[in-house]
Amino acid sequence: MVTNRAKVKVKICGITNLEDALASVRSGSDALGFVFYRKSPRYITPWAARAIIGRLPKRIAKIGVFVDAPEKSIKRVAKFCRLDVLQFHGQESPEFCKRFKGYKVIKAFRVKDGRELKNILPYDTFAYLFDTFVKTKAGGTGKRFDWKLIRDVCTNPRAVFLSGGLNEKNVKRAIAIAQPDWVDVSSGVEIKPGKKNHEKVKRFIAAAKKR
Repeated sequence: MVTNRAKVKVKICGITNLEDALASVRSGSDALGFVFYRKSPRYITPWAARAIIGRLPKRIAKIGVFVDAPEKSIKRVAKFCRLDVLQFHGQESPEFCKRFKGYKVIKAFRVKDGRELKNILPYDTFAYLFDTFVKTKAGGTGKRFDWKLIRDVCTNPRAVFLSGGLNEKNVKRAIAIAQPDWVDVSSGVEIKPGKKNHEKVKRFIAAAKKR
């Protein structure tokens, strides 16, 4: 199956150090994700994220990942770190997502059997992100879901990010099936949570962007 959408872009998420950030940029990443959720093994402090972001090219989208964080806290971190995009990975309401003028917002949905996809309709956000449902984790599970479930969603005008269990071996097939605008990877290119394998990052991006 050939997608009619433009060339798929790549987000490397769970960045915790400058070395991994720069290696991802050199390999062709279009965006980097910084997790501001303290329960995540990929959590990064705003101060550390700001230092890394200050060393990145302007063309790289800097995405902050939040899970049910207070509005004021999100805005404070976003301004301090100079984020471009806010990704909400919790139970944030459609109304909550509208409160962040000046930022693009990605709303994440955890997919189990497809029935939860009816919940996306009220969300008027820049993009939707689809990850695998795991009861005990908000994201970064390394588990995949049935990509066919979101294929119809990918015909809507909003950008679509595909996440969950992606790696260099399956990303090309995932793109062919789901036809997303973006693929988002974290655990699939790691040595351990928060530390990337630079060769895996390079191979993943090459596989994702290969026609």
